[in-house]
Amino acid sequence: MNRLIFGVALVRIAQPVLAVEPSRPRGVGPDHVKFYKSTNLFTCISNPSISLPPSQINDDYCDCPDGSDEPGTSACSYLSDLSPSYSSDLSSDNASRSGALPGFYCKNKGHQPSFVPFLSVNDGVCDYDLCCDGSDEWAHVGGVKCEDRCKEIGKEWRKNDEQRKKSLGAAGKKRKELIAEAGRLRKQVEDRIQTLQTEIQGSVLKVKSLESALADTERQERGKVVRSTGKHSKLSSLIQTAKDRIEELRESLVELREQRDTGKSRLAELEGILSTFKAEYNPNFNDEGVKRAVRSWEEYAARDRPAIGNDAQDRDLDEIAKPDSETGIIKWSDWEEGEESDVDVLYKIEEYLPVAMRGWVDQRLRDLRILLIDNGIIAASPVSGDESKTLTDARDALKAAQDGESSLRDELSGHKDDLEKDYGTNDVFRALKGQCISKDSGEYNYELCWLERTTQKSKKGGSHTGMGNFARIDSVTVDDDLPPDGKGLGSGVRVALRYENGQHCWNGPNRSTLVVLACAEQDEIWKITEEEKCVYRMEVGTPAVCDMNEPALYATYNAYRIPQYWITILRKGKITRKTKAKAETGRKKKDPHAPKRGFSTYMFFANDNRESVREDNQCQLQPSWQGLMQEREGLGLEAA
Repeated sequence: MNRLIFGVALVRIAQPVLAVEPSRPRGVGPDHVKFYKSTNLFTCISNPSISLPPSQINDDYCDCPDGSDEPGTSACSYLSDLSPSYSSDLSSDNASRSGALPGFYCKNKGHQPSFVPFLSVNDGVCDYDLCCDGSDEWAHVGGVKCEDRCKEIGKEWRKNDEQRKKSLGAAGKKRKELIAEAGRLRKQVEDRIQTLQTEIQGSVLKVKSLESALADTERQERGKVVRSTGKHSKLSSLIQTAKDRIEELRESLVELREQRDTGKSRLAELEGILSTFKAEYNPNFNDEGVKRAVRSWEEYAARDRPAIGNDAQDRDLDEIAKPDSETGIIKWSDWEEGEESDVDVLYKIEEYLPVAMRGWVDQRLRDLRILLIDNGIIAASPVSGDESKTLTDARDALKAAQDGESSLRDELSGHKDDLEKDYGTNDVFRALKGQCISKDSGEYNYELCWLERTTQKSKKGGSHTGMGNFARIDSVTVDDDLPPDGKGLGSGVRVALRYENGQHCWNGPNRSTLVVLACAEQDEIWKITEEEKCVYRMEVGTPAVCDMNEPALYATYNAYRIPQYWITILRKGKITRKTKAKAETGRKKKDPHAPKRGFSTYMFFANDNRESVREDNQCQLQPSWQGLMQEREGLGLEAA
């Protein structure tokens, strides 16, 4: 009895264990298992009014409008955005359709699970980049058997993922260093602004002091008692003019003699050459040019030529060319020194006073004269051509102080503008400003100088071509596949630098460059393209944009972790097909110009016989589906 009770209890305990959930249909992902749990009826995911027996799941016939009854075949692949359109499919009904499933689910045990487009299911190609377990070719179409390579691919992926994590970690660390350096540079600018403000205040006080000193000096100069040159001024000017003129004529005479002697020497040399030529030339040589030259020389030699200069003229010229101080004909000193008159003594009255009184008397006389001038009683001293050294020094000191103040204000304005400039998040690009990186691209070297300019340098020499000057920091949205080495933009919003107004392009615009940035461990130019005439695009990696708090970087990081195909599905809500080379399998990149793979025979059969099959199975359709069809016909829409 006890044994029987124990057996019954054991059976009851084992019932939950034995009642294992039935396996999910082929191609169904874990997020959609809940729609396939029922063992009696299957309800189309996007069309709950349509129910099917479980036997119609994966029967290679598309029964649900959303294709959810064929998760493991390509029967409903025409619902995919990648399927080619045919005239029979261009009704308004089909135009609004979309698949309920993201694709065929591959478990990829030992690696990351993924989805492949339904077009790739049983297409005779092993899609190891998305389905490394080969489950997408379960029907072995054409004898193709795709072995499970998830172990090897997953191992390599985890190895590369670890390296990418380290690289991202190093890039994040470098970005922190750049932010710290940018903060230090900003602090230097702020400190310099405070220093300049203090220096400007001191400079303003200095300028005011020098202005006051200059005004006092000018008043003192106006109060000076200046002796008039009187009647002797004209004679002195005439004597000086005559002396200068005679010296100028003497120098011209010496220069002309030298030129005459040089010409005379060259003429004698030329005549000697022609005489030798006449004596040695061959009369039998029939050259009319030589004969004319000889005849011309004979005629020239036969003429009477006056002699150029003689000894007597040279002696006279030597005497004339001597300075007046040597000849003694004119003694300029006798005319330049004048006699001191009684009036002159009055201007030197201070020299006859005791030394202790000279300064006092001079100051009182100046103050009295300035007072009389300021009140208009007497006229100020006439302004001479040259002002005194004291006044000149005062003016120069004031000018230097004003220039110094202006320079300080310009520098202050420049630093304030610099603080208001956009240097990106956390001023990170301040630490990179002025640094340059370059890339060898065959015929040219391209150079990017952060926040300054972009340049194209020819390897054949010549001048550099300016591709643009920095204008502003911007952002752009990109949608690119990320290469295996991670040197690409990926998808999402990216920081961009715009460089404009470069060197003018012949028969085109001024050159400009859009520099799109992505996270990388080192500053590096990845790619340069010319999108339009003289409009360039650079893809550049830099740790400056590796902000782990921004969603854009998470998108880039996730692109390393899971297949790009699944990232695209999550972002766009639709299926996209990779066309890049599959490095893991050594598969060659597909030729974009090659003929596209057409529909299978089954798909052509289904398109041609869809109406007849529908008519033959009208009786099996549930009333709700019939009512939906009638409603669509009532709206004037063609049935599928």
